[in-house]
Amino acid sequence: MLTKKQSDLLRFIHERLKETGVPPSFDEMKDALDLRSKSGIHRLILALEERGFIRRLPNRARALEVLRLPESATPRVARGGKFSPSVIEGALGRVRPMAERAESDVDQQVAVPVMGRIAAGTPISALQNRSHTISLPPDLLGAGEHFALEVRGDSMIDAGILDGDIVVVKKQDSADTGDIVVALIDDEEATLKRLRKRGASIALEAANPAYETRIFGPDRVRIQGRLVSLLRKY
Repeated sequence: MLTKKQSDLLRFIHERLKETGVPPSFDEMKDALDLRSKSGIHRLILALEERGFIRRLPNRARALEVLRLPESATPRVARGGKFSPSVIEGALGRVRPMAERAESDVDQQVAVPVMGRIAAGTPISALQNRSHTISLPPDLLGAGEHFALEVRGDSMIDAGILDGDIVVVKKQDSADTGDIVVALIDDEEATLKRLRKRGASIALEAANPAYETRIFGPDRVRIQGRLVSLLRKY
């Protein structure tokens, strides 16, 4: 699954190549996607390359080749530009409220989709394609829709979250100060951090003194979910 920015950039490159045979410059890509700097374009290019959608040709400036386009439409975007990753398909990952469950369903396992990796450190590309599912008891989740992510990085170690852990996240678009959340920055990068609301600003706080707290305007950060459980293999 691609983020909207990644999908928009891929299609822009593809259309430019079809029209002119020459890929757009980084400045043209930045302007087309209305990004603040070319560093954002560089991150998007790396993400598309890592996922096998494009290839950078060696020894040629600006040389990009589109290898494939997404099989499905771009990720769903709600009114107002809010990124909404399609991490739940049908009832996958959904736990009904206790009052709606039959007695025979109480102990039934829930299949939760694992949606790739999440950064607990330097932000990496946003949510990836579903790789597999894990089965969890409903009592470990609570009501609502859920997805899981593999942690990469050590910025949350003082919160007991280690590199390689699987975090289980309840899908929601808001959270309280102090919650550990999956946050999407600029519709490009997903990270796992503790949320702090500072007036009109949002702080994403690490649980490791080696990492700085990052502060953003409210229009740059979108909450994708709140941490509810953690799994670790020994």
